[in-house]
Amino acid sequence: MDVSGLVWAGTLVALTAVLLVDLLIIGRRPHEPSVRESSLWVAFYVGLALLFGAGVWLTAGASSAGQFYTGWLTEYSLSVDNLFVFVIIMARFGVPRPYQQKVLLIGIVLALVMRGGFIAAGAALISQFSWVFYIFGAFLIYTAINLARQGEPDENEFSENLLIRWSRRALPISKGYDDAKLTTHENGRRLFTPMLIVMIAIGTTDLIFALDSIPAIFGITQEPYLVFTANVFALMGLRQLYFLLGGLLDRLIYLSYGLAVVLGFIGVKLVLEALADNNLPFINGGKHVGWAPHIPIWLSLLVIIGTLGIATIASLVKSARDRRRELAGARR
Repeated sequence: MDVSGLVWAGTLVALTAVLLVDLLIIGRRPHEPSVRESSLWVAFYVGLALLFGAGVWLTAGASSAGQFYTGWLTEYSLSVDNLFVFVIIMARFGVPRPYQQKVLLIGIVLALVMRGGFIAAGAALISQFSWVFYIFGAFLIYTAINLARQGEPDENEFSENLLIRWSRRALPISKGYDDAKLTTHENGRRLFTPMLIVMIAIGTTDLIFALDSIPAIFGITQEPYLVFTANVFALMGLRQLYFLLGGLLDRLIYLSYGLAVVLGFIGVKLVLEALADNNLPFINGGKHVGWAPHIPIWLSLLVIIGTLGIATIASLVKSARDRRRELAGARR
């Protein structure tokens, strides 16, 4: 794709405007959205992504559109995995439900900023060093193995990192959230509210997830414009999706395993592409590896959709079966 600076600028302005509208809505009326409100917003953002992909198809062809849709679906799935950790953080710090929208939106903005930086760095590395695909691929395979071993996120597995612990000790923190403000006054003193600690927890979590998601999408497309827009559309609507799914997140017990398969698949794909373009002297004498197959984008999309679909269906079936057993046991 040959994306002009004007297209980049127009895209950034339009996406920023959408985020600002979202921010203004929350700032004026913090509340816990209803299922209907959340459904409408999620449908709106998904519809925007589908329309954007159609626009890419019309202007840049089916291949670029396929890369966008595959990247968007991968990043959207990884973003849903983020929600598990967000649930744990909200529960750990006792964030009141009406304030959780603000936490999520700020967390999403932080994620966009961090991913933007990683995308720029990743694109620069790839343009200069093709062997970076070996590193990306190995990292994704390693992440996939750890994710498969870890399984379903558990509240007891969340541990406060060094920055959170330091913030608790060094900063004067109030007991209440005071309408989700970052600072408040107590007894004539200006204190930080626990909302600041929550933001730090969300921000550092976003940083960790960005380390996984950016190599994953570069395994699908190396076009920075598609990488960036796929990430933005995946994060948009995540706040409403959090409230829409609600208790359903607890029932998606096999989602982590499905994501592990997806990350492992993309990791292998990256390694194969690195072998096909190899120029490292200690691998095959610095020559391209001819036997390394090229995995087409349609096959990647099929594998990702199939894997996530199987994981979701299996999770819901297992959860329904466990619930029936619990009800049967309670009746005895």
